[in-house]
Amino acid sequence: MPTEDELFAAVDSLLAGEPEMPPPAERARLREAAGVTQARLAQVLQTTTQTVKNWESGRSEPRPPRRQPYLRLLDGWAAQYPARDQTQAPVPDDGQE
Repeated sequence: MPTEDELFAAVDSLLAGEPEMPPPAERARLREAAGVTQARLAQVLQTTTQTVKNWESGRSEPRPPRRQPYLRLLDGWAAQYPARDQTQAPVPDDGQE
């Protein structure tokens, strides 16, 4: 029989919810930035290339058991390949140091 503390921990976990996946376009950007094909990603996650295409187009969402490993991979790629900040304009190089 579970203890009260175990039950509270389970409830807290449920309230926290699952981490959100990046939007489909960002999933594709991260994969492409890493130089990984959809076929290779599908091979690593032991799924089909069509499933990866569906995740990246927004037609479907990853489900367990692949969701957490895929999210970990995307988080790792996001750390390596951060999105360019679109609010910062490039600084012109006027040739002076």
